[in-house]
Amino acid sequence: MDRLHADALRTFTGKAFEQVGVPGADAKTIAELMIEADLQGSDGHGIFRLPQYIRRIEAGGVNPRPKIRVERERAAMALVNGDNGMGHLAMKFAAKLAVEKAREAGSAWVGVRWGNHAGPASLYARMPARENMIGMYFAVGNANHLPPWGGVEMLLSTNPIAVAIPGGEEPPIVLDMATTVAAFGKVKTKAQRGEQMPEGWMVDREGRPLTDPKRAHEGFLLPLGGHEGGYKGYGMALVFGILAGTLNDAAMGRDVIDFNADDASPSNTGQALLAIDVAAFGDLSDFRKRIDALSRDLRGSERMKGFERIYLPGEQSRARHAERSRLGVPVPPPLLAALNQLGERLGIGRLA
Repeated sequence: MDRLHADALRTFTGKAFEQVGVPGADAKTIAELMIEADLQGSDGHGIFRLPQYIRRIEAGGVNPRPKIRVERERAAMALVNGDNGMGHLAMKFAAKLAVEKAREAGSAWVGVRWGNHAGPASLYARMPARENMIGMYFAVGNANHLPPWGGVEMLLSTNPIAVAIPGGEEPPIVLDMATTVAAFGKVKTKAQRGEQMPEGWMVDREGRPLTDPKRAHEGFLLPLGGHEGGYKGYGMALVFGILAGTLNDAAMGRDVIDFNADDASPSNTGQALLAIDVAAFGDLSDFRKRIDALSRDLRGSERMKGFERIYLPGEQSRARHAERSRLGVPVPPPLLAALNQLGERLGIGRLA
């Protein structure tokens, strides 16, 4: 597949948003976060989503010029109204606010309502980590692909969590995971590329393995833990959804809009970000040293036969970021064709 430089992808993405009424500064912010997703290997959350995002703006499902604002706040919390704008904008606003409040209060929880899909969770958990804080992010997914444990009615989404913890000489530890075995974005990218899914991602309504991503509508994702321990993933999806959605009076359960099938309805996506100021708990440099020591202990520990290396959360995406920054982002032919078609329709030219 073609590899395209990140700068070219950012420019194209920014121009596309401007063509549908997004102000230049906002378009640049969205483009930067989307292509950052591609660089770190979150292929289902980067430029892959551009045609869908543009369709939703054009159909009225997303507000291109939101007035993002704080609706409620106390010393260590805030509730942000994203005004149905792009989720990337609402979450960047929320992260900045959480960091500011955590500097004063030691920690801060910021919830978001009337947001939208914002890409991979780790983008926002990393923002407090860059400020010497621990960042935690929760979200309600933008379509329900998961039934309650033992059921077949899809009332829950992949509801992800991300945690970013700063290190010293060692890089930050960054956990980013859905509460399902695979995020639905991975199913969509498999379908576009004409690839099969591994067994264990999805099952049909009879519980049989489903490996054709083009038949995804016939079944549902399996929660973390799979056939045996899936009650754990189900429980996490429920609790994270309450924290990010129900607490903020955002969509949860039956109220979730399937933004894959509905371009015109506002999604009222709920998200939450927690920032914890490490310095409020003790000396920052000592904490960094302890994280470094723990990272080295884990990486250097005795390996099981067949494993060449022990990775910490975030290491593989960081390596992918370095490789793609150097060589370009892989863009599969079907995606490139869709982006070129979009560019021609919007009058910004072809990507490649």
